[in-house]
Amino acid sequence: MTPGLVAALAGLALLDSTSIGTLFIPIWLMLTPGRLRLSRFGVYLGTITIFYFVVGVLIVLGASQVVDHLDGKVALWIQLVIGVFLFAISFRFDSKKKVNTGKWQNRLNANGSAAALAGIAVLAGVVELATMLPYLGAIGMMSAADLGPAQIGLLLAGYCLVMIVPAVLLLGGRLALRSRIEPFLTRISTWFAEKGASTTGWILGIAGFLVARDAVARLFFL
Repeated sequence: MTPGLVAALAGLALLDSTSIGTLFIPIWLMLTPGRLRLSRFGVYLGTITIFYFVVGVLIVLGASQVVDHLDGKVALWIQLVIGVFLFAISFRFDSKKKVNTGKWQNRLNANGSAAALAGIAVLAGVVELATMLPYLGAIGMMSAADLGPAQIGLLLAGYCLVMIVPAVLLLGGRLALRSRIEPFLTRISTWFAEKGASTTGWILGIAGFLVARDAVARLFFL
């Protein structure tokens, strides 16, 4: 486990932290009318964090089976191809396309129980499985790095925790500043609805660069 790998994974985790499930649904929870209840955030963020960790473990187990049958150089070349692919498809996202956020906000307003929030968290995670490419890139990096199960488990847990750090920081701001921070949260929500597709493109492009850079460094310089 090298500092470069840890730094790259932290960067990918921060990119993943800007998804609907890990940032914008928590923001909408903060903007929901009525008293702010910390228990709702605990249930939601805890559920989506555990969901991502379990999915990561399952993917790592599958990826490890594949990597065990490949030469180390071949695995790194596959990682390089994945990185280039992520960077290439980032240009296909329409910067003028708006994201439909209404359905998620309606679900949050209609369901306030702990079970309902846990269900929304799992649903958000399932919906995002098709677009969790930075996470898949991070898992590819871990699988190709010849790490032990305990190290991979630790990195996955750290990755999932970093993903919710921005939401936790905003929650702290909401508790400290109360209604004074609501206009800021509203602006973030509006910005995401208008620029979400473009942001996804940037996230994939940066993730692709980080994944490809790690592969190139280990193929040619380490």
